[in-house]
Amino acid sequence: MNEKIKSENMDLLFEAILTLESVDDCYKFFSDLCTTIELKSFAQRFHVARLLDEHRVYNSIVTQTGASTATISRVNRSLQDGSDGYNIVFDRLKAKKLLK
Repeated sequence: MNEKIKSENMDLLFEAILTLESVDDCYKFFSDLCTTIELKSFAQRFHVARLLDEHRVYNSIVTQTGASTATISRVNRSLQDGSDGYNIVFDRLKAKKLLK
């Protein structure tokens, strides 16, 4: 767990997210919570993480996502030394056959 962000408000936000039951619920909630730019940044980082997980090279990732090499490096650090959050999600999406 990341102690830098741990708080009662953060816990409540995450509990709220866990109540969402569909992709449509997520679109509604997150479009109210975040700006379009923030959401596109989240989606881009997630796309970068998926490509890194598939062992793609940086140049290919830049071309496919438009992400900067700094963003790719940041995501790669999270994959290597982070809280394992990406891997938890990837494993669950693979189990549901939503990812290869």
